[in-house]
Amino acid sequence: MEVLCSPVNGKATMLENVHDEMFSEKMLGDGIAVIPDENELRSPVEGTVTMIYETQHAIGIQTDLGTDILIHIGIDTVQLHGVPFQTKAKVGDRVKQGDLLTIVDWDMIRNKNMDVIVPIIVTNKRVDQMKTNGDIRVGEPLFEIV
Repeated sequence: MEVLCSPVNGKATMLENVHDEMFSEKMLGDGIAVIPDENELRSPVEGTVTMIYETQHAIGIQTDLGTDILIHIGIDTVQLHGVPFQTKAKVGDRVKQGDLLTIVDWDMIRNKNMDVIVPIIVTNKRVDQMKTNGDIRVGEPLFEIV
């Protein structure tokens, strides 16, 4: 069993509350979302960075047990062409839970009238024991991967 921890301080919420059907209808997989209240986004697991979208709004990590994690930073932020992100990780990097992945300018995203919510999705396995709402801190468990 693996545990996925929060990548950012904020408020946890169910995917059904994300205003994007790709996430709310779990088309990409199950998981949870966090409404962030700080600008540093950290690795929720130990593993290898497998993907950083060219516009830096999405990061993929594969755990040592083969679980594929997708962290999507905001909704529709692909349209910002990477401007609000200072990505520190690179594809191929080994990361530990808590390692800094990127720094995000949430104010810029909000000023563009975009949602800052961060869906964290498991694309190839099931999740269980989810924290469905409330305050969450970096490193605190969000759910188990089964």
